[in-house]
Amino acid sequence: MKRLVILGAGTAGTMMANHLHNELKRPDWEITIIDEKEEHHYQPGYLFLPFDIYSPEDIIKTIDEFVPKDVHLIRSAIQKIVPEENKVLLANDDVLHYDVLIIATGAKIAPEEVEGMLSNAWHHSVFDFYTFEGALALRNKLRSWEGGKLLVHITEMPIKCPVAPLEFAFLADSFFKNKGMRDKVEITFVTPLSGAFTKPKATEALDHLLAEKGIKIESDFAIESVDSINRKIIDYGGREIEFDLLVTVPTNKGDAVIERSGMGDDLNFIPTNKGSLQSLKHENVFVIGDASNIPASKAGSVAHFEAEILTENILRFVKGLPLKEEFDGHANCFIETGGGKALLIDFNYSHEPVEGSFPFPGVGPLRLLKESRMNHMGKLAFRWIYWNMLLKGTHIPFVSATMSEAGKDYEH
Repeated sequence: MKRLVILGAGTAGTMMANHLHNELKRPDWEITIIDEKEEHHYQPGYLFLPFDIYSPEDIIKTIDEFVPKDVHLIRSAIQKIVPEENKVLLANDDVLHYDVLIIATGAKIAPEEVEGMLSNAWHHSVFDFYTFEGALALRNKLRSWEGGKLLVHITEMPIKCPVAPLEFAFLADSFFKNKGMRDKVEITFVTPLSGAFTKPKATEALDHLLAEKGIKIESDFAIESVDSINRKIIDYGGREIEFDLLVTVPTNKGDAVIERSGMGDDLNFIPTNKGSLQSLKHENVFVIGDASNIPASKAGSVAHFEAEILTENILRFVKGLPLKEEFDGHANCFIETGGGKALLIDFNYSHEPVEGSFPFPGVGPLRLLKESRMNHMGKLAFRWIYWNMLLKGTHIPFVSATMSEAGKDYEH
């Protein structure tokens, strides 16, 4: 019997287990997935938790609900991967051998990377919303906060869901308006980028929205430290920005097991072929989702598109066939803009977001790079799609794994 092992039962790992359990049949193959957690979190829901739009019950289910019955689930921390020996060492000293390994260990925040960020002020006046604990603590803070200077800050790229900090700023604007205290809150978006987003066309639209909503932007800010006593952040050039409430996206890094295994770059992301999703160093190791270093967004939609292409490549690999380098960096993201509206962007490695219609050319019903109520409804509907289709490896109708250029206004 041959063994395929998946490290991580988050979004990407769970999808791969569901894609492959019908393709790699027993008794020829045994599929094992390893994760120390009991719960599966809908991470896009962390954005809505601070504003009481979602409750914890909306975004948490058990891992067991989504792992196929014929897939062996091991609950354990992972001590080390030894790719030269095709084995994984578990925290309980068990050794698991594999013929094919899929690494889906994700990315985590590392606030300790910035001096002063992880201090006594953490989850008191300095918050993240990229963890369940951080989002919940921030919800409790916002329920009673009386106003002041709110900074929404990105430490450095890459980060999970690059649009989420912008969405937080837009939702905060809407939240304080609904509470009748927008005039008591000064919102500033602080980014290491030269504009609101990583792509020029989207940046133009998003910069306009920030100005329209009275949200200041401080760009090209490379943070050096957080002074939580005097409540200010300082960049390497000496620029200082004061805050009463700092909502930050800390440095994102790959899992510590990647560092222990000597398989990652400086941020513990694994060098990966951006088209085939095969490890650049080990031919029987594949990487999916946030764990890789490919230049695509670290977002759930990207992992979904990767999973469809990686499934075929795994099947080709076990048959001894050449791999396809078909993944094009496709990302599809709703951007909440507050007031019951959202933008939709669709892009890949070579094409930036532009205006147009999606998924049907000229028909929509969703509009690209334009605020609409329909896009907002699509954002909220995605939670149902996530639990009932995405995790279970079900293809989403009319949305291809590679980006379609149809319906997009590239000439304009």
